[in-house]
Amino acid sequence: MSYITETLDNLLHQTAFFNLTVGNYIMIAVACVFLFLAIKKGFEPLLLVPIAFGMLLVNIYPDIFATSEQTSNGVGGLLHYFYLLDEWSILPSLIFLGVGAMTDFGPLIANPISFLLGAAAQFGIFGAYFLAILLGFNDKGAAAVSIIGGADGPTSIFLAGKLGQSGLMGPIAVAAYSYMALVPIIQPPIMKLFTTKKERAIKMQNLRPVSKLEKILFPIVVTIVVCTILPTTAPLVGMLMLGNLFRESGVVRQLTETASNALMYIVVILLGTSVGASTSAEAFLNWTTGKIVILGLVAFMFGTMAGVLFGKLLCFITKGKINPLIGSAGVSAVPMAARVSQKVGAEEDPTNFLLMHAMGPNVAGVIGTAVAAGVFMAIFGI
Repeated sequence: MSYITETLDNLLHQTAFFNLTVGNYIMIAVACVFLFLAIKKGFEPLLLVPIAFGMLLVNIYPDIFATSEQTSNGVGGLLHYFYLLDEWSILPSLIFLGVGAMTDFGPLIANPISFLLGAAAQFGIFGAYFLAILLGFNDKGAAAVSIIGGADGPTSIFLAGKLGQSGLMGPIAVAAYSYMALVPIIQPPIMKLFTTKKERAIKMQNLRPVSKLEKILFPIVVTIVVCTILPTTAPLVGMLMLGNLFRESGVVRQLTETASNALMYIVVILLGTSVGASTSAEAFLNWTTGKIVILGLVAFMFGTMAGVLFGKLLCFITKGKINPLIGSAGVSAVPMAARVSQKVGAEEDPTNFLLMHAMGPNVAGVIGTAVAAGVFMAIFGI
């Protein structure tokens, strides 16, 4: 009888109810909110669903993220090994390969001024860097946090790993992906605040046709120029341009399809669940995380504002030929930010089609954020 009682007692105490803290319950609730936003509201479900589920798992069963040193049998948890691929910068680089294979750089090639709009939107990153220093982060921590302003999750994870800021990687990644998902909510008020009704209704001329030769040369030239100036950007820019070369060359369709579909989705699953699993209550519910979330939002808002204001400047210089709304797409949340530019412009004039014009700054922002990460790595001698 005592054996049965002891066995039942052991089974009972193995349930999560005896081990969960108040913090765990809070994080489980946060995970459920993320799942609601992803499934019901459609906010970047490919990202938020695996992130939220990883968050749910680690706060119910912490050992799923345990290192080999933390376990009795010397074998780490499943999601710990996924997370190592984040720390080693493997998954972020593979994400860029997939993005390159999925992206048409034609709008950027047809309108090179988009590079300036993409560069202007990176202002939020460097503004947030100095603000993070003031809030008590060390220089590398401030750099890792500030890159959230580019609204680029893979670059945020890549830079945090390269700068040795693994302890901040979870909150940084969750903040970056959350703001990517919330682009349709965060950006429109800022866009409307800094533009007039007349500016938002500006119709832009159709983009010129881009030849196949231009599209093939573009990834090669960008890789040579950018990686020669900033070799530290090679893992991100190189993979982005390799994926795009797969797409535009037309001779490796199998590689294009694999990089943009099967490989991309596998990497998203691994990266999303591992990032979510880094948000245990003990690691996530603290003031440092609060500062990261606030700084990320400030950086993202400032990046959007800088892009729109630079768009206004170009609108003035070109005598009304550029709609300032496309400047907000300079953050690298592809293609969500470009869609938001289209949506806000269409609210003023339903016949106004800005999507392809906004895709230029949008893909320029992807390159710009990678360059910003490379600048930080060069500064710290990484």
